Order: sequence, then structure tokens, then C-alpha cells
Amino acid sequence: MLRYVGKRLLYGFLVLLGVVTLVFFLFNILPGDPARMMLGQHADAESIEVINRDLGRDKPLLTQYANYLNDLSPISFHNNSDSSSFFFLSPDKYTYATLLKLGSTSLVVKTPYLRRSYQSQRRVSEIIATAFPQTAVLALVAMLFALAVGIILGVVCALHKDTWIDRTTLVLSTLGMSLPSFFAAILIAWFFAYVLADWTHLNMFGNLFTVDDYGEGEYLDLKNLILPALTLGIRPLATLTQLTKNSMLEALSQDYIRTARAKGLSRRRVVVRHALRNALNPVVTSASGWLAGLLAGAVFVEYVFDWKGMGVVIVDALDTYDFPVVMGAILFICVLLVVINIITDLLYGLLDPRVRLT
Repeated sequence: MLRYVGKRLLYGFLVLLGVVTLVFFLFNILPGDPARMMLGQHADAESIEVINRDLGRDKPLLTQYANYLNDLSPISFHNNSDSSSFFFLSPDKYTYATLLKLGSTSLVVKTPYLRRSYQSQRRVSEIIATAFPQTAVLALVAMLFALAVGIILGVVCALHKDTWIDRTTLVLSTLGMSLPSFFAAILIAWFFAYVLADWTHLNMFGNLFTVDDYGEGEYLDLKNLILPALTLGIRPLATLTQLTKNSMLEALSQDYIRTARAKGLSRRRVVVRHALRNALNPVVTSASGWLAGLLAGAVFVEYVFDWKGMGVVIVDALDTYDFPVVMGAILFICVLLVVINIITDLLYGLLDPRVRLT
């Protein structure tokens, strides 16, 4: 078991290292001068040089890469006195605890430092901490909606196989899986918040918290969550419906179901207590994977509905060439996906010992 855990952790670390390397070099070869972005197009050369020196962009690219890895690492080198050293970390960037002093350099433990925004000068970690809860709420509600409706539709289709209900659901599921999120978001926003606005009273744009009419505070506005969650949940809903149907059909064909029916149990009890309980295992497994995907894939949906989550943060940062924010958001999402996948793999290993042999 320890070998299995070690392999999964090693694979996760290598994936993260590859993502960090790709993101760093990709965004550092793109055109654009961060110092000029921060100071404006009429900034003088001396001011630009000072900013680039402060950002560490006056050093060779490989040195910048080493410093970036050092910033991200929870255990890193810290030097307060020599800004020309290979590893230079300013003391105002983060709080840390010293593990070992090596002359003028210390080995410290800290939280990963994702740099600062070029535009607002806020820490990227603070921007993500503000935006991610909005994305998490949206993804969780969308997943609960897809899971609840998908299971119900899947059971109904399995019990009415090859009827018009089953065929109609199959067509709608196929359409839902093939419909791009961006187009679906525009279509749903237009139809429910514009065409049917007099009946639905839904907003085309909105956030989880809305400023009151007098500007004296914010209040929770759950109706703004309906359309983004519906849009984001369409694709997992289609998948979970078909998966539940197939799992139910397989469960209903088992011998224990025939035995339960022979004992005179009601149809409802056979379906709910026996067939559905055994059919839910692959559905729940798929739902956990979809949840991770929704956390990372809500960019377009959030942007269309102006939902102040990670999606809006990434798009706005790209629009203003605020590369530290984009890089930090991408890395945060990748870490989240890797951690979820590792946890899922470890749970598989605990539930099925055969998986540990792979």
C-alpha cells in the first residue's frame, strides 16, 4: 500500500512540475513588458528598470525560473540582504518560519507565494481566495442538480426502456453532452432572463451577493445562482442520466433482483432498496470526477453570467495582460485537480486491492 501511495504522490508531483514549467515559460516568452503595463506607456526608462529589477526580470530566464520555483515551494531559500543572490525573496512577500540558517541565507517553510498582480498590486493568493469560493459554490450546486435530476431520469428511463420517454431523454442527453458551454450559457441567459423575464424574474447577470438599493450592504441573492448552475450542470446531467440508466439495467438483470421479486417485495422496494443502491457506485464515482472538472471548467459560464469567480478573474487578467494572476489561477486549478485525482486513486486502492497492483 505504501508503494502505491508513493507512486501516486510522485506522479502528482511530476504533473505539477510539468505544469509549472510549461506555464512559466509560456507566459515569459509572450510579448509585453510588465513594467510598462504597471507604469503606463509614458513611463521613463529609469522607472521601468527599477520595476523590472524589483520583479526579478533583469535576471536570465533560467534564474527567473529557479526563483519562481523557489517562490512556489513550501520549503524554500530566503535571503533578506542580497538582492543579487540566486535566490532572493523579499521579507514583505509572506510570513515564514525558519528551519535552518545557512549564513546570510535561511531555509524556511511558508505558504506558496504566487506573486502580485501587475494591475492592482494585490497578492494573487488574495485574489484567488476571494474568487474561488464563488466558483466552488457554483460548481457544487451544479453538481448536486446534475446528480439529483440525472439519477431520477436514469431510473425512469431504465424502468421504461425503449419507450418514448427513454428515446426523448436519450436525444436530450446527447444534445446536452454535445452543446458547447459558451453557447449554452448565451442561449439559456437569453431565453430565461430576456424572453421569459416577465415570468421567471431572473437576471441575465448577477452574483451570489448583491448590493442593496441604498448601497449600505450586501444580501444573499440565490436566484442569480439558478441559470449559471443550470448551464454548468447540463453536461454532467446528460452523462449521469445515461450512466444511471445503464447501471440500473445491469442491476435489474441480476439474480438477486429476481429473488427479491420472487419473495413478493413491492416494485418500489426492489427498485430503490436493491437495484438503485447497487447501481449508484459508478454514478457517484463519475460525479466526483465531474465535480473536479466543473471547478476547472466554469470559465465560460462565469464570464457570460458575470459570476465573480475564477472564470471572470482569468478572463479579465488575460484582457489586461496581468500574467501573474493568470499563472496563479491556472496553477491553483491544476493543484486542485491533481489533489482530487490522487484522493480518488487512494480511495480506489482502499476499496479494491486489485488497483494497487497497477
